[in-house]
Amino acid sequence: MFPIWMYFVVAGIFISAFMAVKASREERQEEMKFIEKEGEVFIKRMEEEKQKKEDVNRDPQGA
Repeated sequence: MFPIWMYFVVAGIFISAFMAVKASREERQEEMKFIEKEGEVFIKRMEEEKQKKEDVNRDPQGA
């Protein structure tokens, strides 16, 4: 038989571990959303630059 406070300590350890895993998972999801958003911005910027280059190549005399 263990003292009752030992059960509380063990339960606290398990709860703490669960919360740490949960927080880590949520943080990873937030990071992935941010990375995806930044990737979309980068791709859009690259497409705009490509379009500008194509426009310059079509009309090299400037209209």
